[in-house]
Parts: sequence; structure tokens; C-alpha cells
Amino acid sequence: MRQILFFCQFILIISLLQTVKGQISQKEKSVLIDLYEATKGDAWNTSWALDQPVSGWYGVKIINNHVVGIHLPLNNLNGNLPHTLKKLAFLETLDLGFNSLTGLIPNSITELSNLKVLKLEMNDFKGCLPQDFSNWQSLQELSIFNNFLDGPIPESIGMAKNLRILNLSSNKLQGELPNSLQELVKLEVLGLLENQLSGEVKTDFSKMKNLKEIIISYNSFEGSAPKGIADLQKLKTAQLQGNRFTSFKELENMASNTLLVFDSDNQELNKKYTQTLFNESRMADTKFVDEN
Repeated sequence: MRQILFFCQFILIISLLQTVKGQISQKEKSVLIDLYEATKGDAWNTSWALDQPVSGWYGVKIINNHVVGIHLPLNNLNGNLPHTLKKLAFLETLDLGFNSLTGLIPNSITELSNLKVLKLEMNDFKGCLPQDFSNWQSLQELSIFNNFLDGPIPESIGMAKNLRILNLSSNKLQGELPNSLQELVKLEVLGLLENQLSGEVKTDFSKMKNLKEIIISYNSFEGSAPKGIADLQKLKTAQLQGNRFTSFKELENMASNTLLVFDSDNQELNKKYTQTLFNESRMADTKFVDEN
């Protein structure tokens, strides 16, 4: 009899532990529900059963009873991002790319100090980028290409010192490159293709020794080609074409042993630095095309 009673108690404890595992606070759950309601969750490709435990909700990653990841790309999200997202203090990844989100990117999203990955590409966001990057010390990837963002790239972007991927291509960003950009010494990919950026490029790219891709084509940059690019030992892709550069002297003696793709408005340099193998499949058109 005692053995049966002990066994029943054991089963009950295991059941309770499984119930507790994956639970989150009501505060965090309410933020997820805000996201669901603000983006027409009932019309998502894969929706959430709100009456079921959050641990089973599609695209939600939970560790130690906190939401650390939201992965909902290509899921037919429509609407605006709720400001309450800032309450997910443990969030590390927010991937909402390839949806139909619109409106502004809430400035409050920069309060997510543990955020490592923010992917909002291929949506319909308008307005400016968030202006205060000082809390994004953990951020490693910021991808917001193919939206309708305007205004300048904020000077505070240099404070996100762990950024490795920065892709803001195919927006309507304006103004000069901020000087603080060169403080992103861990950056590996810089994508600014097809914006309305202008002025002389004063960034010293030689400080960004980890850069493998620099794509600043189809803007309105002028003056001399950016300095420091010739010193980048890991560079594989450099696309500078479609600007108003009047001098490419800085690039005449590049260390090109790793260079696979080079595009500028100087055809002699293009022939010199682009390997023959890649001549027919160059990355000059790195735009994402909506087939629909």
C-alpha cells in the first residue's frame, strides 16, 4: 500500500514539475497577447492557441521561465508593433521579418538590453530608426532592409559595439554616415544599398578590421571613395557603384587576396579586383524583389 501511495505521489510531483516548466509570468504572457492582437494573430499562417500553455506557442522560446526568443518570420503578421514589447526584459531574439508589419518601429524597443538579434526586414515600417542605441550593448545583428524608413542613421549607432551584421538596405534613409560608425569594430557585414544617403564618407573603415562585406551602392555619396577599405584584410565584397565619387585613388592598391566581388563606377578598378570566376554572377543587384 505504501509503495502504491509513494508511486502516486511521485507521479503527481513529476506532473507538477512539467506544468511549471515553461511557464512565464502573467506580465510576459500579456505582452505576447498584445503582439498577437496588434498583428491580427487569428490570421497568422501559424497562430497561437491562447488557451494553451505558452510553452507550446509557435515561435516562442522560453528559458528559465522567461521569453528569450520570438521567431515569426513569413507568418502573415499585419499591423503595428506594440510598445509593451519593452517589458520582455530577457528577450534575446526578435525575428519578425518577411511579414506585413507597418507603422513606426517603437523607440522603446531599445530598452531591450539583452537583445542580440533584431530582424524586421521585408515589412512596411515607416519613420525613423530608433534614436538611442546606448542600451544595445548586446546587439549582434540588426536587419531592417526593404522597408520605408527615412531620416538619418543616428550617431548613437556606434554605441552598439557588438554589432556584427548591420543591414539597412533598400530604405529611404537620408543624410551623411555618422562618424560613430567606425566604432563598430566587430562589424562583419555593412549593408546600406539603395538609400538616399549623401555627402562625403568620412568613416575610416580601416578601424573595422573584421569587415567582410561593405555594400553602400546606389546612394548619393560624393567626393573621394571611402578611406580604409584598401586595408581590410578579410574583405570579400565591396560594392560602391551608383554614387557620385570623383576619386578612387584610395583604392588603387588594395590588398585584394580575399576579394571576390568589387563594383564601383571605375571600370578599370572593377576589372582589376573582381575575380573572373565571379564576373557573371556579381552581387551588384543585391536587392530583394517581391515577386507578389
